[in-house]
Amino acid sequence: MKETLKIGLTYRHTFTVSEKQTVPKFYPESDLFQAMPQVFATGYMVGLLEWACIELLRPHINWPDEQTLGTHVNFSHEAPTLPGMTVTVDVTLVTIEGRKLSFSVKAHDGIDIISTGTHERVIIKQEKFLERLEQRRRSIRKDN
Repeated sequence: MKETLKIGLTYRHTFTVSEKQTVPKFYPESDLFQAMPQVFATGYMVGLLEWACIELLRPHINWPDEQTLGTHVNFSHEAPTLPGMTVTVDVTLVTIEGRKLSFSVKAHDGIDIISTGTHERVIIKQEKFLERLEQRRRSIRKDN
């Protein structure tokens, strides 16, 4: 972490939704998803909100040696967003508890607020995390 990582940091992220981020594209293997309207999928929206938080943090951590992983999401999905619409995400860093970071999040599609909520991330050391993943892979191979 750098000294610039402080409560109150804000970031604005914009993204234009394409057909690739709609509900029928979310799980192409699912007939249920295929039958649903072509609107911004909640799963993709969650990813977009996380992306905005990551962008806020990147200048304030020792990227890429330090990275962050999402540990909790609590977002609403309040209005449908059509392909071609631009979503604006505003995030604010609201708490820092050691390596745990909490954000306030709000997203708007130019017509409506589409999401509000909170998100938590934890700062990781990439090298240590990759070592843990390798241990996990070895453990899985032993069990099979």
